[in-house]
Amino acid sequence: MGIATTGLTPVEETAFLTLYARALDSRWARPILGDTMADETVGQLEYDFAGLGVQTSVVCQSALRAKMLDDRVRAFVADHPDAVVVDLGGGLDSGVHRVSPPATVDWYSVDLPGISELRDRVIPPLPQAHTVAASLADPDWTDPIPSDRPTILVADGLFAFLAEPVIAGIFRKITDHFESGDVAFNDYGRIGWMSRAALKFFPAKMFKDVGSQWGYPGFKDAHHPETWAPRLHLVEEASLTGQPEVDLFPGMLRIATRVSGLSKATARKARILRYRF
Repeated sequence: MGIATTGLTPVEETAFLTLYARALDSRWARPILGDTMADETVGQLEYDFAGLGVQTSVVCQSALRAKMLDDRVRAFVADHPDAVVVDLGGGLDSGVHRVSPPATVDWYSVDLPGISELRDRVIPPLPQAHTVAASLADPDWTDPIPSDRPTILVADGLFAFLAEPVIAGIFRKITDHFESGDVAFNDYGRIGWMSRAALKFFPAKMFKDVGSQWGYPGFKDAHHPETWAPRLHLVEEASLTGQPEVDLFPGMLRIATRVSGLSKATARKARILRYRF
């Protein structure tokens, strides 16, 4: 009998989507991310993961964007060995174990109370790893986190589930609280009505769950978040379609991904954005 997950809210349950995608990737002979701890976490939980219907394309994209964010954290920590890392909507992500920063780096995972409590039960503790059980819509979620050290904040699969005023408030809070740093997150570009309809009516449970929680249609211009907080400045826009790890995708998906990268409109549907403040 695994650990019960029935007390989570629908928003908190969305953490299982990326967790299971990373777990499936780790089972492949040639993984993209290779997060075996994700698979171990899945094995501890009482939840119908197979019933989510996570498709191969989702596994590939989830694993690759996590790797891209990990790489940016590693680079930041290499430049700032006294850094603070903040995982926004960290859920059950074991990024602190994948990146393995030095003991001089403090890592904070911020998420809602239910999923944060579960995180503390299933993710192995580290002295420099801290859980912050709070909603990012709360004005005081930054209170437990140091503000006077170089900080990189990352978000994987988070902002699509929040309304734009909430997202804008998060970015203003970041630039008000922290003295300097980077913010890196995955982005889907502008989500049109056809894509939203597909999420809603697709038969797989995963897409129904995502569609029911989708909160923000997104943006095309990567400079748009700069309007939320004056201190933000875009420093990187990287499409997943151009990454070398795409060569690890299964045949037809690999070809389709490379082809989609030939168009700016489709390339921005899967990208990592990074801003400095």
